[in-house]
Amino acid sequence: MTTASSSKNDKTNRASGEAGIIIGLSAVIVAVQDNEPKVFIVRGAEHALSVGVVPTNEEGDALPFGPFDPARHDTIEMGLRAWVKEQTPLVPGYVEQLYTFGNRGRYAGQSDEFHRVVSVGYLALTYQEGVKTDDKVFWGDWYSYFPWEDWRLGKPKIISDVIELGLKRWVAAAETKEEKTYRRTRADLCFGLDNIPWDEEKVLDRYELLYEARLVYEAIRDKGIKVDYVLVPGRSMLYDHRRILATAMGRLRGKLKYRPVVFELVPPEFTLLQLQKTVEAIVGHALHKQNFRRLVEGSGMVEEIPGKKSAEAGGRPAALFRFRKSVVYERPAPGVKLSPSFS
Repeated sequence: MTTASSSKNDKTNRASGEAGIIIGLSAVIVAVQDNEPKVFIVRGAEHALSVGVVPTNEEGDALPFGPFDPARHDTIEMGLRAWVKEQTPLVPGYVEQLYTFGNRGRYAGQSDEFHRVVSVGYLALTYQEGVKTDDKVFWGDWYSYFPWEDWRLGKPKIISDVIELGLKRWVAAAETKEEKTYRRTRADLCFGLDNIPWDEEKVLDRYELLYEARLVYEAIRDKGIKVDYVLVPGRSMLYDHRRILATAMGRLRGKLKYRPVVFELVPPEFTLLQLQKTVEAIVGHALHKQNFRRLVEGSGMVEEIPGKKSAEAGGRPAALFRFRKSVVYERPAPGVKLSPSFS
C-alpha cells in the first residue's frame, strides 16, 4: 500500500540511488484463556506490506501488521490500532511500544533492495470473551511457537531430546577453539545447561541462538538452504514475526515483576488461584502457592470484595478479589514477585 506522496518519493529515491524506508507496525496481542497464554494470529495478510515485499508461497501465521501511513495516521500508535481494527475483531486496551526491528533482509522474499522495512513492534494485553474467530483470524497458543519455554510441568523434553543435540552439533562445527568455547557458553547460558539456572526472560536470546544455529524453520527458509538434520519443533511464522513474538514474551515476563500488567489479563473480579494461573501461564513455570498468595495480599495490589465468592472447580467457594488501581501511586514497582515451585 502506498500513497501518492510515497510513490513520488520512491521515484526520487531510485533516481538518486538512495534507499527508501517502509515503517511497518506489528502488534503482539496477548490474552490468557483457560490458563493458557494466547497471541492473536492473522492469515492472508501478506498484502499489508506490499511495497518491496513479495508475498511468500506459504500462507503462514502472522501478527496483525501493516505500514505506517503519515497521510492516514496521526501517530504511530494510532496507525497500529487502525491495522488491528482492520485485521482483527479486537479492541486492545493496554498497548506499549516494544522494540524497533530494522535489520537488513528481515523479510524473506524481499526483492526490492531500495526499501528497508523497519518494523515498530507493540505489545498489547487484553481480556476479551466471546471474540469471533475463524481459520484466518484466531488465538494461537504461544507455546506452540516456543514449546521449549513452557516449564509448568518441569523441564520440557524437547530441550534434552532435540535442542541439546542440535546445539552440540553447532558447537562442534565451530572452526576455532575460541569459537567453540563461545558457542558452548552461549548455549549453556540461554538454555540453562551445565547446571546454570533457567532465566525465563531470555526468550529472544534463545530464539536468536536457535536461528543462528539453523535449528528453526525460519533460518532455513530465509537462507534458502536444505539440511539433513531434525529442526526444533515449533510453529513457524511469516517474515520475522516469531522474533517479534519472542521479544514480547521476554518483555512481558520481565514486566510482570515490577508493573501490575497481569491485571490486564484477568477479569475485573478474580480469585487468587485464577491470578496465579495467569501469571504461571505467562512466565512458563509453576509458582509456590502459599508464597504467591502471601506476596500478592501483602503487596497491596488486590483487595477482597466483601460478601462475594466464586465456586472453583473441585473445591469450596473462594473469595473474589479486584485490583487496587491506586497501588501504582503508592508503590514504586508494584509487580508480582515470582517464587518458582522448582529449584
